[in-house]
Amino acid sequence: MAKRVFNFNPGPSALPLEVLRQIQEEFLDYKGTGMSILEMSHRSKEFEEVNNRAMALVREIAGLGNNYKVIFVGGGASMQFSMVPMNFLAAGKTACYADTGEWAHKAAKEAKRVGNVNVLYSSETAKYDHVPTPAQLKVPGDAAYLHVTSNNTIYGTEYDSFPDTGSVPLVCDMSSDMFGRTRDFSKFSLIYAGAQKNLGPAGVTMVIVRDDLLAKCPDNIPTMLNYKTHAEKDSLYNTPPAFGIYVVKLVLEWIQAQGGLKKIEEVNRTKKDIIYGMMDNNPGYYKGTVQKPSRSWMNLTLRMPSEDLEAKFISEAKKAGFVGLKGHRSTGGVRVSLYNAVSLEATQKLAEFMTSFMKANPK
Repeated sequence: MAKRVFNFNPGPSALPLEVLRQIQEEFLDYKGTGMSILEMSHRSKEFEEVNNRAMALVREIAGLGNNYKVIFVGGGASMQFSMVPMNFLAAGKTACYADTGEWAHKAAKEAKRVGNVNVLYSSETAKYDHVPTPAQLKVPGDAAYLHVTSNNTIYGTEYDSFPDTGSVPLVCDMSSDMFGRTRDFSKFSLIYAGAQKNLGPAGVTMVIVRDDLLAKCPDNIPTMLNYKTHAEKDSLYNTPPAFGIYVVKLVLEWIQAQGGLKKIEEVNRTKKDIIYGMMDNNPGYYKGTVQKPSRSWMNLTLRMPSEDLEAKFISEAKKAGFVGLKGHRSTGGVRVSLYNAVSLEATQKLAEFMTSFMKANPK
């Protein structure tokens, strides 16, 4: 096997090595069928087993009952920015949004194309350096729903807890921290997540929707944009992103094999503490960009004493086998993405590199 790098890409991102090896092993002949899963019918018994297993694993890992439907669709999380309001923002109603980063901002922007939107909270003027506390999200009782983005990949912020919205549905984009830690997933009426961060490859999006919200989907919207269409056919109304669903299933099985979310959270907590510890112990060199209570576990953003030093750090890190550390083009700096598949060993070695770089390049 060719030498593999330490992959800190923000998305598409690292996949577990065990999953990649299983894909490789099954790629040409899936389960004795004599063909790749890329080639088989999505109506076949073999793929139906993959699809059913993936849906069951999502509910099992999330601790949800059969009153939640699991759907796999294309279009990325960005498609969900439109699908959510098209299905649940009825005429005369207002949807509430929390604007905490680029993707949250875009979600609200798309919803405004459909109907009335109330941006309850925005941290844009603070350069998105924090997310609101639950108490700061005061949701009107007649709102169509509240939409939040659990983790803000670009700016490095994440909700530690979520508000109780009572009878108002809570909708969440969990693209970049889905199954990265334990959550009370039953608080949410709908969760969506592009797979390419923490669940699988680009090209498939997972949606979890509770039956009582699903029942509200109108019949007068395009068929393919209606959640009922996909829920009633177990995502098989048309040809789904089959290979992506297969990989998601393998990743979910890998999560279970690690010990479930409890163990995943334990490892992720250790990983983020290592990097944040490096930053907190050397704030004049590795300076965090967000308020501490809002720090992301998945995307750790920082600045260094100069842009030239940041460029040198990113370049030398890549030569040393650490890739994907460049901050987003809109923010600059350095971003360390610690998704589930990024190992504790990779994190420890990066911290060692950060120490040696700092010693070799005093500010």
